[in-house]
Amino acid sequence: MTLWIATLLGAVQGIFMFLPVSSTAHLVLTQHWLIGQGHLLPAPESAEMILFDLVVHVGTLVSIAIVFWSSLTRLSGGIARQSLQWASRQGTLRPELLYLRLTLLCALSVLATAAVGLLLKTTFERVFALPLLVVGTLTVTGLLLWWTDTLGARPRGLRQITPRNALVIGAAQGLALVPGFSRSGLTISAALLSGLKRRWAAEYSFFLAIPTILAATAVQAIEVARNGGLSELDYGVMLTAFVVAAAIGTLALRLVLYFLYRARMKVFSFYLWALAAAVLLGVINLG
Repeated sequence: MTLWIATLLGAVQGIFMFLPVSSTAHLVLTQHWLIGQGHLLPAPESAEMILFDLVVHVGTLVSIAIVFWSSLTRLSGGIARQSLQWASRQGTLRPELLYLRLTLLCALSVLATAAVGLLLKTTFERVFALPLLVVGTLTVTGLLLWWTDTLGARPRGLRQITPRNALVIGAAQGLALVPGFSRSGLTISAALLSGLKRRWAAEYSFFLAIPTILAATAVQAIEVARNGGLSELDYGVMLTAFVVAAAIGTLALRLVLYFLYRARMKVFSFYLWALAAAVLLGVINLG
């Protein structure tokens, strides 16, 4: 893989990571297109290329840190402070320990994601090799986004999130491992379905991405290392894509928050359906 292709794929990830249109699907479609044009890069379903996709996802975690810096700082400080309070109360988790409780709920969501991911890992990886299956997942994601705009005001704040809500959101994130299912689209939809207000649905979704993507990247890196390490890619390519994804992702995240808070997510539905139709009808030739 050349540096310009790494830059292109990093830009694709940065643009589409937070837009609820599935960055993984766009990465897979772009990779198939590049291969069809005769460019040399690993197959999208290979362990090495999946690791590359996860590395650029980690790049966009930097975007989350930039946009939500004040919230993350407040959350980190709150967790540290309330952990000490919890210890002083001999393990009694009281309602006012909000940040510590949210941490445990996020951990529950991550466990649900891991359960779905491990159970269906082989099935999910097959989708990377079959672009036409992405047509269906793109279409479903578009329908979900349209539906979220029809919802009225949601009643729940952060204090009203239950373990059941956390499990539902985590399971939705697990399904988002399939290309075409947007991680942000599915988790935000699940959070809204659970009754969370739009702001908290967004923050819970994006904060949940941090441990999930880091854990998935670590697991994939171990798998690649066990298979002999990188052979077709190198660290320079990975770093280039990482930096590009982080820079562009910051702008994309601010854009999606603008539309989400104003219940205008359906604008992305039209894009998803147009993309699915283009792949289905052969307008986009994936070779």
